Amino acid sequence: MYLMYVDESGDSGNIDKNSPTNYFILSAIVVHELRWKQTLESLVELRKYLRDSKGLKLRDEIHSSEFINKPGELVRIKKNDRLDILKKCIDWLNSQNDISVFSIAIDKRDKNNKDIFDIAWKTLLTRFENTISHKNFNGPQNPDEKGIVLPDNTEGEKLTKLVRKMRHFNPVPNSKNYGDGYRNIKLEYLIEDPVFRDSKNSLIHQICDVLAYCIRQKFEPNSYMKKKGGHNFWKRLENVSVLVVSKSRNGIVEL
Repeated sequence: MYLMYVDESGDSGNIDKNSPTNYFILSAIVVHELRWKQTLESLVELRKYLRDSKGLKLRDEIHSSEFINKPGELVRIKKNDRLDILKKCIDWLNSQNDISVFSIAIDKRDKNNKDIFDIAWKTLLTRFENTISHKNFNGPQNPDEKGIVLPDNTEGEKLTKLVRKMRHFNPVPNSKNYGDGYRNIKLEYLIEDPVFRDSKNSLIHQICDVLAYCIRQKFEPNSYMKKKGGHNFWKRLENVSVLVVSKSRNGIVEL
């Protein structure tokens, strides 16, 4: 079974309703159940290294937006060291042979009155299904794989309703080869409702937060990240990005 950890960056509100961001990002880290323990152990070693080298305690939560701009008690860590922590988290991801990552990036500026949350999650879940079915994730592969979703605990009721609906009705517009209309491509590989986690208690979710934040910096970087080259951190993920999910073959579905 594949475990898909998901976090977001930006917000899913519409621009015409005073949303503060132009983009909404969903990022996923996918790890097979047979590699979950060794992945966690490797991540704990990373956090111990960051504790010893940067002063980031294991109990300290990485929440990237605040981590860079409003660090609170983590102001004890120099800003350039906090930036380096994000880069080391990205490099840790890229070093994991049994991990896969991909993201959905929604440009909200031409999508007023559309449900951004719905568009992003439908796309993410469909790509998760397709990638399982085509056996394109890194790591072990059993003959009949399934997947489960572990999101950060945001808009949980809405997401649960969406997943349940997609198991029965998931209209996907036809490509040009199929003519007009749509096909009902129901979820087949995703089991159970989403299992929500609080990121402060999940080291993997904190890495997923870093991933989503760095993907968003590609599209609307803040001045500090752009000045320091942080808007290009996403390029350091070439070994783990699921290239086939997007036409641009960079692991990012742009909508």
